[in-house]
Amino acid sequence: MRKVIAVIGDANIDGDDLKRRVCLETGKALVDAGYRVCTGGLGGVMEAVFEGAKMSEKYVDGDCIAIIPGMRKSQANKLADIVIPTSVGILRNGIVTLADAVIAIGGGAGTLCEASFAWSYKKLIVAFSNVSGTSGNIAGTRMDYRNRYPEIPDDQVWGVTTGEEAVALINKKLDSYNLEPGFKSTDI
Repeated sequence: MRKVIAVIGDANIDGDDLKRRVCLETGKALVDAGYRVCTGGLGGVMEAVFEGAKMSEKYVDGDCIAIIPGMRKSQANKLADIVIPTSVGILRNGIVTLADAVIAIGGGAGTLCEASFAWSYKKLIVAFSNVSGTSGNIAGTRMDYRNRYPEIPDDQVWGVTTGEEAVALINKKLDSYNLEPGFKSTDI
């Protein structure tokens, strides 16, 4: 089964060429590496990442998964392949980050909320340090005091600056971030 990587970030990136470029290269690199891409399904980072995913020669229908806050599938951006309406509004942030890993590109309070859920779910989190917003603020930090993985003493929100770097980091570290939320590594 192919793993799913959630990408979170700004709902609007109009005029931000760096964020748009980062989104396109990240979406493409994820699909090139064999991953599916999951977002909140709206505009901005979410739509640009899907656009990048569809640029991959390995892209197949179903690679772009949108978990939207509303009830109508028509609310999703036009590039989504699979649309999952939740009708739970912003609470869908906790659903999006149930993916195998999470990548943050910019963002505001909603992205911070999603990153906090991902941290609590013990997910691998990758954040772009070279763009403005939440991802730049949390890259290279720990979301709280918890030692989520004693066997990963440098556990953190991992900072990156390119899509290729993000995917390489996920390829290297994803198997180490394998615990279900609520379990301790000593429980296994």
